[in-house]
Amino acid sequence: MSTATARPRVAILGVGHVGSALARILLDAGYEVDVAASGDPQRIQLIASVVMPGARPVWAAEAVAAADVVILAIPLHRFAGLDRGMLDGKLVIDSMNYWAPTDGVQPLFEDTALTSSEIVQRELPLSTVVKTFNHIGYHEMEEDRRLPGDPDRRALGVASDDPEAAALVASLIEDVGYDTVLVESLRDGVAFEPGGPVFGARLGAADFRAAVSGEAVETALASAEVAA
Repeated sequence: MSTATARPRVAILGVGHVGSALARILLDAGYEVDVAASGDPQRIQLIASVVMPGARPVWAAEAVAAADVVILAIPLHRFAGLDRGMLDGKLVIDSMNYWAPTDGVQPLFEDTALTSSEIVQRELPLSTVVKTFNHIGYHEMEEDRRLPGDPDRRALGVASDDPEAAALVASLIEDVGYDTVLVESLRDGVAFEPGGPVFGARLGAADFRAAVSGEAVETALASAEVAA
């Protein structure tokens, strides 16, 4: 939806509902997008041409190597088997959620002292992780986009321990049609997770900001620990 020209190249790992929707909105905003599944890109050539025309299906390592931003849109239970090394030095957007009823119990993500994205960051020590896109349904990603200034423009949250990375991702999100609310740290992204105050909620920026206030984050962290 933006007319800006200088945009980072994006690689999306995962071509399910979330990955496909992200590819479409990024392509529509003028981004170059490579997509990759777990194997030979020829296996996704047809689905890519039909479901996300314009995206380039390539091997995962090739997509990541060429990318400025890598989006993890894989089912979270597949993260344990991901080649971590290929993500070294990359800005990585974590759009995953941990739902034990869906993914089964994942021992890697059962550490209740950390949020799921903090665990992803721990497992990718040479990458910079940004949490976003996990709190909006894939079926809403296209239909909820609005131009800047639209009173119905929805906000999405951005969490990272790196302010520059957070700002870059916020710019990308604004390009595709959403306002952004940046929280102070990756840990504060717990507010975006299932059960958090903004998960699945259609909120404008002011209401979103109020919902992820410090007190709300503390409540979300406490609830996550109790649930675990």
